Amino acid sequence: MADGTGVRNVGTGGAAVHWEPGDQILWRYRENGGARIHIARPVTVVRDDAELLAVWMAPGTQCVKPVLADGTPLHREPLASRYTKPRGVVRDRWFGTGVLKLARPGEPWSVWLFWEPGWKFKNWYVNLEQPLVRWEGGVDSEDHFLDICVYPDRSWGWCDEDEFAQAQADGLMDAQLAERVQEAGRSAVAEISAWGSPFADGWQHWRPDPSWDVPLLPEDWDRTPAHLST
Repeated sequence: MADGTGVRNVGTGGAAVHWEPGDQILWRYRENGGARIHIARPVTVVRDDAELLAVWMAPGTQCVKPVLADGTPLHREPLASRYTKPRGVVRDRWFGTGVLKLARPGEPWSVWLFWEPGWKFKNWYVNLEQPLVRWEGGVDSEDHFLDICVYPDRSWGWCDEDEFAQAQADGLMDAQLAERVQEAGRSAVAEISAWGSPFADGWQHWRPDPSWDVPLLPEDWDRTPAHLST
């Protein structure tokens, strides 16, 4: 059942129950090589069942994102030093169109859908990551740098290969993890080549419920879930 904040509680033994459409949760990422949450995005649940978690991040959503300790945006720092300089986090807003995020339980990637203004579909984006871990307030993961863009004509291409290589060079990813990420990428490419789920499922035609409010970023966005604390 919901706890009054729109978040559904965990069930007996810490196992998360499924959220209802319209529930508001957090989609978070831990920093690479550490335990601190450095990305937190409030989202609205579209669908949640044994096969799929789908959430909507609305335009204008207040989020938390990483920056260098002096406030410099990460993309402005040369790649050679981007992952070695001290970091902090800032609150910001998601500008532009919203993003629909899809994740299947236990899968080492999520698929994001992007639109141009006016709901012209742009592309799918396969974000390689640690399988989502559910908790009472949302889901947590760790980004694995390497990604895949998939276009409406069914063509695709690798993204951020340079960041993937730099993360390995800087010790944020050992050889074993890098191989697992590459294997996950190959599995995702096989799904794309077969035009399987979710690419063939028609999600590009989905639209959010106009009655949904933009979720608020809670003050305790970085809290440690009780069942994950030591």
